[in-house]
Amino acid sequence: MARDIFGRLIKTDITGRKIPKRQLKREVLEENRRRGKAAEESFRMRASLRGEEVERAPHGQDYIVRKRNLFTGKTQRTTRVEVKSSPTAPLSKLQQRTQKKKSNYKVDRINPFF
Repeated sequence: MARDIFGRLIKTDITGRKIPKRQLKREVLEENRRRGKAAEESFRMRASLRGEEVERAPHGQDYIVRKRNLFTGKTQRTTRVEVKSSPTAPLSKLQQRTQKKKSNYKVDRINPFF
């Protein structure tokens, strides 16, 4: 996706023709998807380096993270984590309901590097 030096979308191509809104929207969504995947991978890597078990979760959260005791192998703490790639990204309705129901629900906001 083409952006200018200030980070704004460029709405015309090199020849001066206007880029359709549908194509711009598609590219923005693709960029958001890539950013989200990078944030999730970054979280997974950091949690693994801390020695925590990271498991992909079903509905309402991204991961279930378990901290185990090194000697006994028993689970000390279980946390449900939702990873967001922007400080202003909103939670979906399902994520909000899950956050209200579960006391161990955490939203981790990561700004991936790229």
